[in-house]
Amino acid sequence: MPEKKTLSRARADKRAGKAPSTQAGEFVKEEIDHVRAGKHGVKSTKQAVAIGLSKARRAGVDLKPPKKGATSESTRKKAEKDREAGQIPAAARKSASKETTAKRSRTTTAVLKHEGKKSASRGALSAQAKSAAAKRPAASRSAAAKKASHTKGAAVRSAAAKKAAATKGAAGRKAAAKKAAHTRAARAHH
Repeated sequence: MPEKKTLSRARADKRAGKAPSTQAGEFVKEEIDHVRAGKHGVKSTKQAVAIGLSKARRAGVDLKPPKKGATSESTRKKAEKDREAGQIPAAARKSASKETTAKRSRTTTAVLKHEGKKSASRGALSAQAKSAAAKRPAASRSAAAKKASHTKGAAVRSAAAKKAAATKGAAGRKAAAKKAAHTRAARAHH
């Protein structure tokens, strides 16, 4: 069961109009934090991500299952079942008896406790991110980078630009505007 703060952050992301993958990122972060805190371990970074995505789907994040051929059929079916479970209101869900659920939960946690913690390290996460990005086409990576520069980065840059503009004076601002226009024009030709 995800923590309340994770659920509230995911809901806030949804209200802000962020993508389902961004909403699911809150659950993945929670899972990484659990491993780092020693609550349990994971075989690999991919497993930590998979657990987080499963929690996200079951919590109602509208995250599509992987495409055919992208992963094993059993993984795809599990993702579909998780997504379906998340779409059903909690009150209407049929679940196993509390005894069975508790036993299953204890068993899963016991197995994960035997796994290592290194898969949640900065290095392991970095390697996972790089290998995942390398599998994507260059156009996809480029589009993601452009989109990122227009969202969070743009707000940071505009704040920095405003601060710099306040100290430049009229002549400095005019020169900066000319330089920016020149740069945009040069990049438009490429």
